[in-house]
Amino acid sequence: AVVVQGMSKERMLEIRQQNCFPMTMKVTFYKKPVFIHQGHMQWLWDVDGKRYLDLFAGVATVSVGHSHPKVTAAAERQLKRLWHTTNIYVYPTLHEYCEKLASNLPEPLKVVYLTNSGSEANDLAVMLARLHTGNFDIITFRGSYHGGSPQSTGLVSNHSYKYPVASSLGCTNTMCPDVFRGIWGGSHCRDSPVQTIRECSCAQGHCMAKDQYISQLRETFATSVPSRIAAFFGEPIQGVGGAVQYPKNYLKEAFELVRERGGLCIADEVQTGFGRTGSHMWGFQSHGVIPDIVTMAKGIANGFPMGAIVTTPEIAASFNKAVHFNTFGGNPVASAIASSVLDTVKEDGLQKNSLDVGTHLMTELAKLRDKYEIIGDVRGKGLMIGVEMVKDKTFRIKPPMCVTMDDADFFVAVFNKAVHNCMERRVR
Repeated sequence: AVVVQGMSKERMLEIRQQNCFPMTMKVTFYKKPVFIHQGHMQWLWDVDGKRYLDLFAGVATVSVGHSHPKVTAAAERQLKRLWHTTNIYVYPTLHEYCEKLASNLPEPLKVVYLTNSGSEANDLAVMLARLHTGNFDIITFRGSYHGGSPQSTGLVSNHSYKYPVASSLGCTNTMCPDVFRGIWGGSHCRDSPVQTIRECSCAQGHCMAKDQYISQLRETFATSVPSRIAAFFGEPIQGVGGAVQYPKNYLKEAFELVRERGGLCIADEVQTGFGRTGSHMWGFQSHGVIPDIVTMAKGIANGFPMGAIVTTPEIAASFNKAVHFNTFGGNPVASAIASSVLDTVKEDGLQKNSLDVGTHLMTELAKLRDKYEIIGDVRGKGLMIGVEMVKDKTFRIKPPMCVTMDDADFFVAVFNKAVHNCMERRVR
């Protein structure tokens, strides 16, 4: 038996089955467990020393690379100085980080609340929207995922994450403007290097699919919610839903409709933020909109538990009606790590790398789509990529943003071979 740090594989599996959260056995798709032991940048090693190119990054969480030297050094420095104190007290790393994070967002998004996860950030955003507007109803997209806490699961529109308990009070889903699987869509809809192969007869500069999906949103307003709502939640590109991109200008018109009805517009940047989409720091910027609240997590601290919401001073003032407090939110270590991540994204040029490598990767994958009938769609932006198989299986690609062109070519070659073998088995 292979023994790692005093424990065999067999013993680890026993503990996993007996003592670990049972869902860990349900959400994996591999035939044999992968025993991860170590990571460095875009690479992982298992307990047997086998190396893997990581193109999932812990669900788009390891943003700048596993055990990145700069981030690791920042964590070590802070651990030697101060592990924890709450934000009741004034300590440098919290304030330095809040100022740095706010400086990366457009006006008037300048007030930061730090949490421990994306679910917690989205919970906080829901409460803030309801407090500020005095309204209750929230609209989200079908196929959306906004977290696993009791309140955030109400925002989720995906049956795999739904339990038979009350969680969706005040939450209404509207049709997702998916131009591949949806009713409408054509070959010019997306802000992406790769378009769907569906035919498009739209006039230049006009998107019929966008108009139709906006009509569906109008119908939701007319039939399913009160005349005044609290908020609209949207990921700039759906993550868990399958890297779904909306028609250009859809979010701009949707935000206008929401604000006409008294609602706040909330951008869930948990997966799309911090330069992953390449062209901008935040996914919402590609849509030409400024949300009222932005929620973030995952890549914010490269895997260290952290989340945040950023909003306007006017909206933040609504929290003065009571006391909001978070014991661990923005603690010294979390703030130091998150600050180093922002520095690393800039110093290592990772936003541009996401754009360059992501565009190259999608272009190469599109060639495979044209070659194999089993690949139905390739979509995304930067290193937020989805490959949809025609058996309704979606393969998501969200590597650490330090991944290289050579890594992309290596993956395409492996993926090409895997799809070819799959097609041969189907023929036989």
